[in-house]
Amino acid sequence: MPAEHGPAGRPPVPVGGRPPAGTGPARRAPGLPGPAVPKSAGDGRAGSGAAAGEPSGGPAAGGEVWPQPVLRLLATGGDRPVFEDGDRIVDAAEMSALVRRIAAGLRAAGIGPGTGVALRLGVTPEAFAAVVAAFAVGARVSGLRPELPPTPLERLLGSDDVLLVDDARLAALADTPDDGTPLVAAGRPTDIARITWTSGSTGSPKGCAQTYAAMSAAWAPYPDRWPPAIAALAPRLGRYLVFGSLSSQVMLEYGILTLAAGGTLVAARPPGFPGMITRHRATASVITVGKLHQLVRDQRTDPVDLGSLRALVVSGSPLTASRLAEALEVLGPVVFHGYGQTETGMIAMVTPAELLARPATLASVGRAPAVVDLSIRDADGRPAAEGELYVRTPAQATAYWADPVETADVFTDGWVRTRDLARLDTDGYLHLFGRVRDVIIVNANLVYAGPIERVLAADPSVAEAYVVSRPDDVTGEAVHAYVVPAAGHVPDAGRLRARVVAALGPAAAPKTVETIARVPVGPSGKPDKRALGAPASPESSDGRRTAAGR
Repeated sequence: MPAEHGPAGRPPVPVGGRPPAGTGPARRAPGLPGPAVPKSAGDGRAGSGAAAGEPSGGPAAGGEVWPQPVLRLLATGGDRPVFEDGDRIVDAAEMSALVRRIAAGLRAAGIGPGTGVALRLGVTPEAFAAVVAAFAVGARVSGLRPELPPTPLERLLGSDDVLLVDDARLAALADTPDDGTPLVAAGRPTDIARITWTSGSTGSPKGCAQTYAAMSAAWAPYPDRWPPAIAALAPRLGRYLVFGSLSSQVMLEYGILTLAAGGTLVAARPPGFPGMITRHRATASVITVGKLHQLVRDQRTDPVDLGSLRALVVSGSPLTASRLAEALEVLGPVVFHGYGQTETGMIAMVTPAELLARPATLASVGRAPAVVDLSIRDADGRPAAEGELYVRTPAQATAYWADPVETADVFTDGWVRTRDLARLDTDGYLHLFGRVRDVIIVNANLVYAGPIERVLAADPSVAEAYVVSRPDDVTGEAVHAYVVPAAGHVPDAGRLRARVVAALGPAAAPKTVETIARVPVGPSGKPDKRALGAPASPESSDGRRTAAGR
């Protein structure tokens, strides 16, 4: 869920844990001491919403700490269904008791404020309860993708002192006796509440650190805080599909929104469009751009009844206006196009009603909520009509965990650098047109080109390696690699792809590996990867091409 900065000028220091290093000046969290940013902050840059420094949520506004609103919702929900897993339906009272038992088990294991928990769990009622319980005891919570390869997993676990909770440990925690005492959220506002791990520019996992003040400032559990686009989405979340990982930032955010809107979380078994919609009579789901393309294509060639569907929240990688228009034509007025980042939470969203009423909005990612500030700057940091987008949300990350270099680069004077190029139109709609950073977004996961290039270049058969992004109907974007062979060698695409998978995981695997005699160069004499990024011809410049299939 979205997060907020801790006290201005310093990172929050979790008791019993290491602080994230290198945090620069930051906006204060609501309800915490520290100077507010003056209303003139931002130096006249384009903005949308509250003046800088005006708190818009958090403990001061709500008087409670995350996840207290969720605990209250479950404790008072009675027999209302909140989680459906096949034939098993768990009501609010049962889920509340499950959360209490797991929380008691965590406390018995020494977990509380300032200590770390890493959740490596599937999609079950117990897994959802574990996420809520870990926050309830005030722990520093990390969610691990179940498919994370061993090498990145070892790096990640080595970066923090945590208790690893997998399905086996969770079963034991859930057997802890429940004395029925109501849970009260134990998180301390300045402690780190969550570390969301993403791929990093060096190939090592990068953790976005959010405080309990940040999580408390989130809008999802509070209907009176919902931005207009979210207020339009919420009534459609009657049966919201959950899959992948319940500790995923997006999956959890819309899951909590579903519960606050009176809906039910429905485990997708097995996951996959369109089957999980029809099988579970689902009304809503998140979807990546690649999966949306597939769903539209399937509905054109072999349509199924999607009559229950009322909302698809699509984000994660660029979606062209023509593809968005096609999705609306084929699927109906159900597509919500959102834009956000792990560091910021939701930045903007456009609703189906807007898209249909104003076709020009198809080329945008929507308007930012009133409480989100936008700043567009040129390469020298000056206000510009087009340039790099900086964002300040009511709830944003504080730093990258134990990564002072990345922290200093991205978190600047209370703003978050998105590394995306953008402009605002006259109606306040945000348009994206490129990136500052060298990344590929594969199935909504950031994949950095640099680490892939280094892994490929380390192979004895490769002299040089270059990686670019291309649009992909399956994954939204895909990794494409070009290698210059070492003297006397012929690179093997399959072996190179396997090296990348072993080192960085399957999302980083090149869809194609093309052998070239030399890399194109620009006027400066430097490699011109933009020339490589053009659609591939049947043959490379030296007449040889090898492709690594999926």
